[in-house]
Amino acid sequence: MPIRMTLPPTFGERLRTTDRPLVGMWVVSGSPIAAEIAAGSGLDLLLIDGEHSANTLESIQLQLQVVAAFPVCPLVRVPFGDAVVIKQVLDLGAQNLIVPMVSSAEQAVALVQAVRYPPQGVRGVGSALARSSRWNRVEDYLAQANGSVSLTVQIESAEAVEQADEILAVDGVDAVFVGPADLSASLGLLGQQGHPTVVSAVERVLDAATAAGKPAGVNAFDPVMAEHYLDHGASFVLVGADVSLLARASEQLAERFIDGRSDATRSDGY
Repeated sequence: MPIRMTLPPTFGERLRTTDRPLVGMWVVSGSPIAAEIAAGSGLDLLLIDGEHSANTLESIQLQLQVVAAFPVCPLVRVPFGDAVVIKQVLDLGAQNLIVPMVSSAEQAVALVQAVRYPPQGVRGVGSALARSSRWNRVEDYLAQANGSVSLTVQIESAEAVEQADEILAVDGVDAVFVGPADLSASLGLLGQQGHPTVVSAVERVLDAATAAGKPAGVNAFDPVMAEHYLDHGASFVLVGADVSLLARASEQLAERFIDGRSDATRSDGY
């Protein structure tokens, strides 16, 4: 007889049951090896990116398969809020979606419908062909599918900050995630994620989420800013990325063993 399988808790469920903020990192390299290494790090979250990376449907599915062996909670960011793309990524077995550039409650409502099967939504039914149901080895998958997916929407524009209360009020939005990079650009402060105006906008969303009783997270690679947002009530933070960690660590090797030794040699007069 086939093995009957169950699905792990969603990101939304983990947020509801945790007694501390969750901490994670991005995997944008498209490498299943990098994903596997990061999954075993002890971090809570792993965000596989489909917006600013070379990831394909196939590579996303492979990374989901690799990290399934670890207790880390995987999230997948789709490139944009298209119902067809969302359907495909859900069928890969992604349970926890992040959708970028959500600026209104109307957009959020449409996204909730995209992640749910009828009659609550518009998600196309193809689970027997897909990893989402483990090829029909998850018992009664269709009956429980709507509850096995969590939806996080990204607030990353000045307009979205203004509409934060309305977005947070949408039933089916499990969490919001603030992206200070695009938010800074929207505020006319490109690249200035630590500018007081940007920080204030992020804090405004965190405060709105607290008032609404919903989790809110922030992308913060700067440890000082990450600590600041955690102290301000962020429910989760993303504090690094595989490619950034590799870039900075390799630069440190070059600085120490090439630049550093060259400077020492010159000081000795050779």
